Amino acid sequence: MTNKVALVTGSSRGVGKAIALALAEKGYDIVVNYARSKQAALDTAAEIEQLGRKAIVVRANVGDVDKIKKMFEEIKEQFGRLDVFINNAASGVLRPAMELEESHWNWTMNINSKALLFCAQEATKMMPESGGKIVSISSLGSIRYLDNYTTVGVSKAALEALTRYLAVELAPKNIVVNAVSGGAVDTDALKHFPNREELLEDARSKTPAGRMVEIDDLVKTVLFLVSEDSSMIRGQTIIVDGGRSLLV
Repeated sequence: MTNKVALVTGSSRGVGKAIALALAEKGYDIVVNYARSKQAALDTAAEIEQLGRKAIVVRANVGDVDKIKKMFEEIKEQFGRLDVFINNAASGVLRPAMELEESHWNWTMNINSKALLFCAQEATKMMPESGGKIVSISSLGSIRYLDNYTTVGVSKAALEALTRYLAVELAPKNIVVNAVSGGAVDTDALKHFPNREELLEDARSKTPAGRMVEIDDLVKTVLFLVSEDSSMIRGQTIIVDGGRSLLV
């Protein structure tokens, strides 16, 4: 694993941070990306360095293509390569469909969908001939209705569709592209949901596996998808929800 490099967008906290730390434990040097939480990103980088790996912190709103290009220029300057790209950064305006404005739509689609395309374009230029891995983080709102989730759900559906297209087009370069869709996880991001308690109670009481999904469940699935054990899984969205989406 010497000198292998992974970029995890939105890795200053939550699921992104957990993925970044897990990849560092596997031997990857890490690019910690953030948009607003500088101190949290620096703290994540410090934890990575305590694991004996190199970490750099890059601020970039991944909904902006110019900022994406600048981020990858810095990665190229610092590391000269990229082996794994984890498309984790997400945002969204939580309102009913009839209350959405154009700015809400554009903001959410840019960060949650457009970012995958334009980050993937830059990432593939830096991946070695032996190949690379791209994994995006999606959510169940891509395939089922959730209150106030219109912009995010639609953007995640687009992300999953784009995952399929990229998987086919990047296969000749031996770049493996997949996504992980998680059930409700009690993270800081969930605090922004007006119906947070309802979502958590639903996950606690109606998940067939008998418990809620935890961050570690998502992390382990991501690690599997970046390993060689999953090389024949392409363009798939793996649902990690303890079976919740199987029920009404």
